[in-house]
Amino acid sequence: MAYVLAVMAAFSNAMTTILQRLGVETAPADTTLKFSLITYAMRRKVWLLGFLVLIAGFLLQFTALHFGRLTDVQPILTLELPFLVAILGLWFRHPLGWREWAGSVTAAAGLATFLFLAAPSGGSELPDLADWLFVSGGCVVAGAAAILLTRIGSPAWKAAMFGVSAAIAYALSAAFIKEMNLQIQQGWTTVFVHWAPYALAAAGLAGVFLSQNAFHAGPITASQSTLVIVDPLVSIAIGISLFGDHLATDGVRGPGEAFALLVLFGGVFWLARSPLVANVKSEADMEQHMLSRRRRSEPAGAVRAP
Repeated sequence: MAYVLAVMAAFSNAMTTILQRLGVETAPADTTLKFSLITYAMRRKVWLLGFLVLIAGFLLQFTALHFGRLTDVQPILTLELPFLVAILGLWFRHPLGWREWAGSVTAAAGLATFLFLAAPSGGSELPDLADWLFVSGGCVVAGAAAILLTRIGSPAWKAAMFGVSAAIAYALSAAFIKEMNLQIQQGWTTVFVHWAPYALAAAGLAGVFLSQNAFHAGPITASQSTLVIVDPLVSIAIGISLFGDHLATDGVRGPGEAFALLVLFGGVFWLARSPLVANVKSEADMEQHMLSRRRRSEPAGAVRAP
C-alpha cells in the first residue's frame, strides 16, 4: 500500500512541478526570495492549479508514510522525474527519444534494486525532543548555507542551490509527517496539542517558497536535479538516525545499495537534462494546447458560446 501511494504522490509532484514552474517563470527578477514572488504566482491560474495538485500529493505522501517508512517512501518519490518526462512527452505530443527512455529505465532500475537490497525494516521508534532539535537544527543550518550560496554564481547554480534548500525542507517535512503518524497511533486527541503539526506547516511552507525560487532562479534542469536527489538522501539519513529505520547492509548489500543509488541518481540527472524538461512550455502555450484538445473533443458542428 505504501509503495502504491508513494508512486501516486510522485505523479502528483510531477504535475505540481510543471504547473508551478509555468506560474513563476515570468515573474520579475527582483522577486527572488521575496513574498512578492508568491503573490505574483497566486494571480496565475496555472500556479493555483498546481497548488491544488500539491495538496493532493501531500495527502498521498502523508498516507504513504502512515503505512511505510521514510526509507521506503522518499526514494520512490524520485519517480517524479520519469513521470515529469512522460507527462511532457505524452500530453504535449513530443516524441520520447533514447535519452528519455534510458533515463527512465535507469532511474526505475536503480530504485527497484536499492529497495530490494536494502529491505528496509524498523522505523517505529518515537524520537525524543533532544534528537529532534539536533536533526532539525542541522537541516536548518544546511538549508541556510545553500540559500547563502545562491548569492554567487550562474543562474543554473542559483537554481540548484535553491533546489538543495527546498529538498532539505521537504525531507524535514516528511520526517514531521512520520512523527505525526506515530502520534496518531497513540490517539488522535494528542496530535494537535503536539508540536509536530506546526513544525510540519513551517517546514512545508518553507519548502514551497524555496522551490518557487528554484524554479524562478534558473533552468529547471538544475533545480529539478537537486530537488529530486537531495530529498531522499536527507530522508534516508533522518529515517535511520531518528526513527530507527534499518537497512540491510551485510555482505555485498551495502556496496550494492550505494551503487543502486548512484544508478538511480544518474538516471534522474540524465532525465533532468532532457530537452523536454529544459524547455517546459510557457503558460500561454499550455493554455493554447489545452484549448486545441478541447476543440478536437467537441462534436462536429457544435456551436461554442461566444
